[in-house]
Amino acid sequence: MTDQPEQHPATGLDDVVHQRVRLGILTVAHQARRVEFGFLRTALGLTAGNLSQHLSVLEKAGLVEIEKGYEGKRARTWLSLTPAGDRALRDEVAQLKRLIHQIEHGSSAPES
Repeated sequence: MTDQPEQHPATGLDDVVHQRVRLGILTVAHQARRVEFGFLRTALGLTAGNLSQHLSVLEKAGLVEIEKGYEGKRARTWLSLTPAGDRALRDEVAQLKRLIHQIEHGSSAPES
């Protein structure tokens, strides 16, 4: 058996999840359970087009579910985290914690 060094925590970051806007979307959706498009756009300071593009990436990856409907006479779009999205967010946070621990303590992995 060869001694291989443990991979750096940054290698475990998910490019789909880790992108700043998408991480924000997943975080807000996790906290709200179901969030309206306009609220999300305002909370993250995005244009509608920019938010739509990021939501498409997350939906294609199976991390969010998008629901369109009406509230009164106004068309609305809501999104919620899928179970896969919840797992991806939790995994990303765990990797970030490992990375922070390594920076703060100078080791490659948190001690159990």
